[in-house]
Amino acid sequence: MKTALSSPFFFRAGKRAVLLLHGFTGSSADVRMLGRYLEKHGYTSLAPHYKGHGVPPEELIASHPDEWWQDVLRGYNELKEAGYEEIALAGLSLGGVFSLKLALEQPVKGVVTMCSPMTMRTTDIMFEGVLDYAKQYKKQQGKSEQEINLEIEAIEKQGMASLPALQKLISDVRQSIDMLYAPILVIQATNDKVINADSANIIYNSVESNDKHISWYNESGHVITLDKEKDKLHEEILTFLNSLDWIV
Repeated sequence: MKTALSSPFFFRAGKRAVLLLHGFTGSSADVRMLGRYLEKHGYTSLAPHYKGHGVPPEELIASHPDEWWQDVLRGYNELKEAGYEEIALAGLSLGGVFSLKLALEQPVKGVVTMCSPMTMRTTDIMFEGVLDYAKQYKKQQGKSEQEINLEIEAIEKQGMASLPALQKLISDVRQSIDMLYAPILVIQATNDKVINADSANIIYNSVESNDKHISWYNESGHVITLDKEKDKLHEEILTFLNSLDWIV
């Protein structure tokens, strides 16, 4: 049985806007519930898809982090062009890395990172995550096990040439975040099996923000936005956003 695939969203509510950024191999579905929660509390939110995400995995392995970054910038600019002058950022995993990078380059009200890596595993382990994504995507498409195995084998042969560039992107952001002064909330799941949870400490200790907070979730895994403590997560993010020095 085929299931509906996710698509980018733009939930218009109040004059305060939040750019929501998903993770590597993820999609807007990972932050949709957070977006709806913020909408109910008067926040506009926009969640773009990076090129190659939320689409067949053959498109993912042919895409590049530079293209994903352009999609992040387009999302930010779309909010600006729609008249939203004050924008906060909240990103899951790679989305948090992009949030940090964007906050270094553009004016933002504040930043929320969730389970965001500052160190990356080997490209082989990263590619295993790509293959897992590919299998799940093809199952959602309703393909047979035989079809899936053949298509996964083809993806394995092709590989993903841009994974070293993804490693470099994360390394570059890590080396630059001591120049970040925006208010920040760093959130990390204790049971994260995808990234090194110490990344949260690296972010918290490296940024120069006077207004910075770190919070640990002991019952959640990497995709914390969809896990057991999502309600607590929503409330904490809303509290942080409400504490910022919004003009409107």
